[in-house]
Amino acid sequence: MMTRAFSLALLLATTACSMTPNLALPPAPIPPAYPVIAGTGGPDAGEALPDWRTMFADPRLARLIEIALDSNRDLRIAALNADAARAQLRVQRAQSLPGLQAEGGYTRQRQPAAVAGAGVGLTPGSGPSGFEFGQFTAQAALASFEIDLFGRIRAMNAAAFHRWLASLQSRRAVRLAVIGTIVDVYLNERLAAEQLALAEATLADWRNSLDLTKRLKEAGQASGVETAQAEGQVRQAQADVAQRQREKMQATNALALAIGAPLPGDLPPPIPLLDQPMRTALAAGTPSMLLTRRPDIAQAEEDLRAANADIGAARAAFFPRLSLTGAFGFASIALRGVFDNANRAWSFAPQVSAPIFRGGELRGTLDLAKLRASVAVATYEKAIQTGFREVADGLVARATYATQRAELRAAAEQAQRRAELAALSYRAGATGRLELLDAQRALYAAQQAVLIVRRDELAGAAALYRALGGAFVPPATNR
Repeated sequence: MMTRAFSLALLLATTACSMTPNLALPPAPIPPAYPVIAGTGGPDAGEALPDWRTMFADPRLARLIEIALDSNRDLRIAALNADAARAQLRVQRAQSLPGLQAEGGYTRQRQPAAVAGAGVGLTPGSGPSGFEFGQFTAQAALASFEIDLFGRIRAMNAAAFHRWLASLQSRRAVRLAVIGTIVDVYLNERLAAEQLALAEATLADWRNSLDLTKRLKEAGQASGVETAQAEGQVRQAQADVAQRQREKMQATNALALAIGAPLPGDLPPPIPLLDQPMRTALAAGTPSMLLTRRPDIAQAEEDLRAANADIGAARAAFFPRLSLTGAFGFASIALRGVFDNANRAWSFAPQVSAPIFRGGELRGTLDLAKLRASVAVATYEKAIQTGFREVADGLVARATYATQRAELRAAAEQAQRRAELAALSYRAGATGRLELLDAQRALYAAQQAVLIVRRDELAGAAALYRALGGAFVPPATNR
């Protein structure tokens, strides 16, 4: 009997219908192709994204990224959330399987003779006023098991599965964000350090220029106005050095906060910004490839699939539920013969429940599921639009930064030659102090501009790498 009951339950479970609507992903609300930037030849779909260790080849930066991936709290939280989602999936899937448990026990009781019947079943020591007896039981019990006639449990399983996949994509997104944050903060720290070094070198040059002006004044070849100009220039450089020192210390503090640990003392030596080995030419791929690379888009898709499954579960809740409970075992008043065939005992209790009046709860649950699915659709579309814009911005940056940096370096070289010639002319008395002052300030500004645009170029390359989804990791597909 119990075997037939199990077979019937499994048959009903496997032939259950589904109330989950078919999901068709909305069309991507973006142009069919990325904008083609003049001089770049357009995006190239043939090149795969490099691994982050290849992309960010500076040994010092790579070491900092490794530390951050090991100690970052946001990444740790994302990993724990993914583990929790997987545990929740196991809990949910368990509801679609029958639960069996073994039970055994011994009961001793006394019944009055008026209730149980005088003189019936008397045991030694009992009297006509009542009797007492003991019973041993051993059985395998089937916990209440719902036959999934309308796919409610299957829909709940699907929702839990897609939420687990979404948590994995969230973990990827956090990991990529951690890498991008470390790169940005590291580039800021390198810019602050090199700006400080440039300010200190400029201060030394301007102090030499002040000494020269003072000697010329003593020789009667320079005026007090020129000396005052030179002294004011040095004061300005000293103030700039103080500012750069503050920015360097703050950038170092930000870097330590970003990696989640103190900066190690054995870090590899830094590589100057202008010599950074970071790749700045990246193949953008096509919009369809963007959908598979970016973890935030993949996460939004999994959330959409989970919300769609919730609709199926909410629809199925309107229909009756069939559940089974049963037990098979042995019962005897004596322990020695408890497992004899004559002592077999079983029970089988199917139960049907159908909702009649729930005060609008079921309709409200279904409406809520549909609204959440609509929100998930909008979130999915927004993620696609955001990703497309970020990649498009990255392509524009890639096409323009190299030219801008080359022009600024050429301008800095011209400013260097001008400053050198102005210094020679000033020593020879051919020009005044004002010409030298203007040339020195122009050189300092040009050198600062080169550093800033190089930092921006590297940050733009890192942003494009993040916009493309980083190193591609295929999403989990095993169910």
